[in-house]
Amino acid sequence: MKESTKEMFRLHGWRLDRALHNYLYFIFYDVYVRAALLLTKVVVVLFSRFGATKHIPKFIFERYHAKVLSRGDVGKILSLEETVMLGPDTTGRIIPFRHANKIVLREPTHLAVMDCPCKLEMDDPCQPVASCIAVGKPLVDFWLEHCRKYHARRISREEALSIIDEHRRKGHINQAFFKVATGGSMGVICNCCPRCCVSMRATALMGRIKGAEGISQYVPSGYGVRLDTEKCDMCGDCVPYCHFGALEMANGELRYHPERCYGCELCVENCPQGALALVLQEGGLLPLDMDRVKGWLQGD
Repeated sequence: MKESTKEMFRLHGWRLDRALHNYLYFIFYDVYVRAALLLTKVVVVLFSRFGATKHIPKFIFERYHAKVLSRGDVGKILSLEETVMLGPDTTGRIIPFRHANKIVLREPTHLAVMDCPCKLEMDDPCQPVASCIAVGKPLVDFWLEHCRKYHARRISREEALSIIDEHRRKGHINQAFFKVATGGSMGVICNCCPRCCVSMRATALMGRIKGAEGISQYVPSGYGVRLDTEKCDMCGDCVPYCHFGALEMANGELRYHPERCYGCELCVENCPQGALALVLQEGGLLPLDMDRVKGWLQGD
């Protein structure tokens, strides 16, 4: 047995079922993603026919989900020098998930990238395909030893940030994924688009089912957007970068719907006039801001 496999089993302790799930999840990543989307479609159709859509989250949406990240918060995660470990008693305002709700990044200076299994399922995927980033051990070691078919390779912090920025220029959002099978904690940062990402596609599918509106596999970053109407020339260049319908042009004017905003920051980065700014969303979820997280560890 390879050392990274042993470390994975140690991570899960007596929960050998979750350790095996974790192992199979990454070994057969492409098959898992394909099956997950098919299962989502089947369950949604079946439950919607019986008018029981409120029960769907218990089967699908409580064990596999993501937190949308701003560019600034991604940069802070990739700049970590020390291990970060926080449990649900502290992280509830950031990641309000029932099962996967821990911020655990062991030796986060270790980074790797591999091909996105969601993109591999597409006939004409968004490029580049190498867009899933692992942060910390033992996940990085596992990818390097077991995920060669996905072209897993070690990368530097600078290369990781370059990958992030390349995808953001193409309108892809960043998400930190949390999953029960991977120890209930984060460790993977993905560059996602609505066309390729299974999580976003599954959420969009739910949105078309009556009675299941608002059910999502991802939660907002914790930020919103402030629009400076004096700077805005109503060009609409920001609108195509919003995947959540928070920005729209109506009667020649730009309109912002804060209740739909996930705070991904793409619109801010693509406003030629600098009329949009990222702001803390008062009363909502807190951002996955590692300065705040490290403050909690230090008792601040």
